Amino acid sequence: MEQRFYSNGKLLLTGEYAILDGATGLAVPSQYGQSLHVKVTSSEILNWRSFDADQKMWFHVQFTVPKLEVISSSDMDTSDRLKQILQTAAEMNQGFLKGDSGWHVESHLTFPRNWGLGTSSTLINNIAQWAGIDPYKLLKKTFGGSGYDIACAQNGKPLLYWLQDGDPRTEIVDFDPPFKDSLFFVYLNEKRNSREAIANYRTLQFDAQTLQTSISHITERVLLSSKLSEFEMLLSEHEQLLSEVLGVPTVKSKLFPDYPGTIKSLGAWGGDFILATGKEEEMEYFHKKGYPVQIPFSKMVL
Repeated sequence: MEQRFYSNGKLLLTGEYAILDGATGLAVPSQYGQSLHVKVTSSEILNWRSFDADQKMWFHVQFTVPKLEVISSSDMDTSDRLKQILQTAAEMNQGFLKGDSGWHVESHLTFPRNWGLGTSSTLINNIAQWAGIDPYKLLKKTFGGSGYDIACAQNGKPLLYWLQDGDPRTEIVDFDPPFKDSLFFVYLNEKRNSREAIANYRTLQFDAQTLQTSISHITERVLLSSKLSEFEMLLSEHEQLLSEVLGVPTVKSKLFPDYPGTIKSLGAWGGDFILATGKEEEMEYFHKKGYPVQIPFSKMVL
């Protein structure tokens, strides 16, 4: 018998960085995600294989069970990270990976893993489902972060997300703007390390309460926007606030100063996707700049 689990990818439209300090962010689950297929075997070995969107295996490892000692691996750094997640899950559920059985496990992405749509968070949520444990707690004990990506992994609709006394809070919302045909997600050809970005953010000196209040207010107004011009104004305001706190230029001023529409960074600044407003024919601008991946809102967001 095979068990199958699936988790949605994610994008955070508002609230990056500030969401760590309690700001409310608007997050959307993506039409892309990751599945986990688990079969019980009689080998007393955990055989793990990971596949990219093109169905090519990019990682494999064999562990002994239950001790999770590496027998063979294609990448020891990835093996160590996976081992940490599995061991933590086993600590949270004493019955997980116990007994005389072995397992054959395959993870399958439906998006290129360098896109930054949640390779780690979808894995965490899938393993948590398999182990029957709280994915937010598993995330906190392993990768860290706000947890909004776990909320997206579990929900098929846009949502507001915030931390209240360190605990995750979500509210499903209706975010289907009338101007959605003017929204595009452009990949910047570079994946940012979220853990490093968070660590750097934690070293900055600024008024976190003021930023939290300002970003939460922008999120509320973004959700209520009915006109593209208002939406664009709010995105620009959000970009400027974070630019001042982070001490880095906005992505538009740095890479696309002559683009006529509005551009907003999504997630850790300097990589992954940006949100660009404009007409479909205007996306040729990014293609000429060397950024060929442009995904319309309707083909990205669940």
